[in-house]
Amino acid sequence: MPLSPSDRVHIISEIGRRVGASDWELIDLTLRQFRLPSTDDWRGADRRVYVMEMIEQGDDDVLLSLGRHLHYEFMASQPSREPRFWKEGCFRLFISHLAEHRRFVAEVQGALLQFGVSAFVAHSDIEPTLEWQDEIEAALASCDAMLVLLHPRFHESKWTDQEIGYGMGRHLLIVAARLGADPYGFIARFQGMNGNGKTAPTLARELFDILRQHEKTRKGISEAVAARFCQSNSFDSARENMKMLETLAHWDSSLSERVLSAST
Repeated sequence: MPLSPSDRVHIISEIGRRVGASDWELIDLTLRQFRLPSTDDWRGADRRVYVMEMIEQGDDDVLLSLGRHLHYEFMASQPSREPRFWKEGCFRLFISHLAEHRRFVAEVQGALLQFGVSAFVAHSDIEPTLEWQDEIEAALASCDAMLVLLHPRFHESKWTDQEIGYGMGRHLLIVAARLGADPYGFIARFQGMNGNGKTAPTLARELFDILRQHEKTRKGISEAVAARFCQSNSFDSARENMKMLETLAHWDSSLSERVLSAST
C-alpha cells in the first residue's frame, strides 16, 4: 500500500533530522547510495532542510529503505479522520504559541474568523478525552499555513520547534510574528511581521493581508472569503464580505460562479 501524504511527511521529516545531523560529505554519500539527488549549488546552511528537499520526490520504497538504514522503525498511520476542530469552508491556520499566552492567542483566533480563517489553538481546541498529541498532529497534517507567535522564551518550549519543523516538511507558508522575541535559526527565513504592541484584531488584519497576497495561500484564502460571502446572513455582512472579496489577489471563474449564484 502506498504511503499516505501524512506518512510521507513523517518519514521525510525524520530522515531529514537523522541524516541532517551528519557532515555534508556523508549526507551526499548517503543520498547517492540510495539514488536520491544531491547538489553542489545549495545556498542554505540548514542540513536538515537540504536533506528534506533532496528526498521529497523520492519513491516510497526508497524512503522506507533509507529509513531502515537509519534504524527508523516507521509504522504507517491508520486512515485518518477529518478533524472536527476546523470550521467548514474556512482557511485552516495552525498557531504555534506558548501556553502562558493562551488568552491573547484565543483573541487572535476569534479575530481571524471574520476573514474566513479557522485557527487551531491547542489549549482551546483539543477535547479533554482525546490524545492531545494526536490532535496536534492532525492539525499540523491538515492546516493550510502556520502562524508562529514569538513571545519571549518561545524557543524554550519542547514542542514549538517540532511544530515548525512539521510545517517546514510540508512546505507551508510560515509567518513569524515578533511579540517580544526575534526570529532565530531557521525561523529567520520565514515571512515575518511585527506584532509588538498590536491588538489581536490588528494582528489578524495584517496576517490576512499576507495570506491574500502570498503565492502559497492566496488561492486558499480567496476560496474561504468567497465561501464567507456566500454564507452572509444579512445585507450588512454581505457588504463587509464584498469589501474583502475586492481585496483578493487571486480570482477565477469558479469563484465568480459561486459569488454570482449567492447574489441572485
